[in-house]
Amino acid sequence: MDQIKISLLSLDLYSNHEQRAIAITALEYGVLLAVADDGDMEAFARYMAQLRPFYYCDDVNPVVNTSSSVERANAFSRKCHILGLNLMHLLVENRLSEFHAELERLTTAESSHPFVMFPIRLERQLMVGSYDEVLRADEEETLPSPYFSLFLSRLVPTVRDTIADGVEVAYSYMSLEAATQMMRLNSVEDLKEYISNFREDWIIDSQNQLCFRPPSVGYKASDVPSQKLMAQCLSYATELERM
Repeated sequence: MDQIKISLLSLDLYSNHEQRAIAITALEYGVLLAVADDGDMEAFARYMAQLRPFYYCDDVNPVVNTSSSVERANAFSRKCHILGLNLMHLLVENRLSEFHAELERLTTAESSHPFVMFPIRLERQLMVGSYDEVLRADEEETLPSPYFSLFLSRLVPTVRDTIADGVEVAYSYMSLEAATQMMRLNSVEDLKEYISNFREDWIIDSQNQLCFRPPSVGYKASDVPSQKLMAQCLSYATELERM
């Protein structure tokens, strides 16, 4: 990619449609390579920044300027693929204002493409609290492209933590099996590992249930505000002497 980017400097990207299409395709593959390279998000952001002028300026639109219907279809699908990945990146980063700004730029055809509809649907499910649907999306057969799995793998832990926050507020006790199913973990052992890593305040009681709110053990001597009470008593005694 370094050699390709150097070669792009010698191309006429504004008046030569064919050379422009080559440059756009190269940058699009750069985006895909950045995702495949253990999720190099810095490279991903750089390639997206270079692609935006081509994607959002009518006079340099890569789809309009291709010559055949097959080329137009391939260019459009590739563009939607990149746009969908960018939306996933913004969603995972919780940059929702930028996410919605990008949505405003999409055409009707782009926003209805499966690559783009996938992150749009996930965002809607997150907004209404359909976390179970989001976790179910992390399945190979539902992904529009394998490249989306990287972003989902980063989104799922955040969603799981949100579910855990709600569970511990809504319930006092819950069986390990129910908690495992609600958080869409694979086994009770996975749940115990999650508790050990992220929820050390959750207690597994003698009945093998999760306890989110340990019963009160009464007040200790240290809980009594002795200094405050002494100050109040001295204040009262002082006032009585003045009467």
